[in-house]
Formats: sequence, structure tokens, C-alpha cells
Amino acid sequence: MIYKCYVCVALGGLLTLVAGAVRGQQVEVPVFQQSIEKENVQVFDVRTAAEFSTGHLHNALQADYTNKGEFLERVGYLDKEQPVYVYCLSGGRSTKAAAWMRNNGFKKVVELNGGINAWKQAGQPVEGVADTKQLSVEDFRTAIGKGEVLVDVGAEWCPPCRKMQPVLDAYLKANKTVRLVKVDGGRDTQVMESINATSLPTFILYKDGREVWRKKGVSDKL
Repeated sequence: MIYKCYVCVALGGLLTLVAGAVRGQQVEVPVFQQSIEKENVQVFDVRTAAEFSTGHLHNALQADYTNKGEFLERVGYLDKEQPVYVYCLSGGRSTKAAAWMRNNGFKKVVELNGGINAWKQAGQPVEGVADTKQLSVEDFRTAIGKGEVLVDVGAEWCPPCRKMQPVLDAYLKANKTVRLVKVDGGRDTQVMESINATSLPTFILYKDGREVWRKKGVSDKL
């Protein structure tokens, strides 16, 4: 009977370890901070765009976990073979997001225990605090008023926007007369509303202030 109890205890401990491995990792700030400094690491912020603009971790990508359409679209641009370090405000949303990712083929997903709240309390820096003034509709109209202008509605934290950067660079290199105007998808909401840009990325070509074509989402050319 004693032998069986020892076996049960050992088996229970083994099952706990296996279950922990399946669930993945939840680490404290120092480990998270050291880990995201490595190469080929993806940092994933699953808060809203408004929360993201109050400060985020370096090089973080963003997708609102509570917006299922946005989350499913943007998570599709992450590399399942490379580690993903995920966080939210305090840990609730990132735990759910990480569970979904593990169940959908991501090899390594690590959560920040306590979220960005814990990060800030530990004295770690954030970047991207939205202290820049919105681009006004009037200034935007002036910027696109003459010549050929390509408007890029996107954001550095948007995974599909990053994927389109080489395509955008190639287009501008091949079309040297075209000027680029960037509209920040997390800040310039009045301009986005005025041009009916509802998704990121959106590319719109203007000639002397008149829209001649637009393209939404990811493609291999503009």
C-alpha cells in the first residue's frame, strides 16, 4: 500500500510537469526582459490599440484579443516556428491568447506574469507613448493635393503592415515621382474616417487630390 502511494505521488508529479509543459510558460519580468532581447523573438501585445498607445514593449506587435476578427487576422502573420512572448495589461487576456496559440500550432509561447503592469512596477521602460498630435484632415488634404501621392494607412505594431514594408519599398523605388504620406492607424483616426480607411494596412493612390486606386491587406505588389 505504501509502495502504491509513492507511485501515485510520483505519477502525480509527472502529470503535473507534463501538463505544465503543454500549457507553456509564464515567467516573471527579469526572465521575460532578458528573453525578448534575443534574435528571432516575436513580442506580441494583445491589448487594444488605445492601451498600446499608452506605452508598449520594444518592437512589440499588437492585436486586440477581445476583437476576434483582428486577433485571428494578425496572429496569422506570426511565425509559428519562432518563440512568441505575449503580454497584456495584467495577464488575463495574454493567458487566453497564449492558450489559443498553443492549440493552433505555435511551438513556443511565453507569457509575462502580471502583464505590462508588472513590467512597469519593476521599473522597466516602455516606448511609443502617444504624445504626438493627430494629423488633421486639413493638413492631410494639403499633403495629397498636388502630384502623385501614395497614402500608407498602417502602424509599426501591425503584423501585416510590417509584412508589406518590403513591397512598399519596392513600389516607391520603381515609382520615384510618387510621394509617400503615412497615416498612423492607431492615432490619426479623424483622417482614417474621412477617407473611409477601416483596416490596416490600406494603400491609396491620389493624383492631384483625387483617389485613383486603393488596396487593402497584404499582397505581393502594389
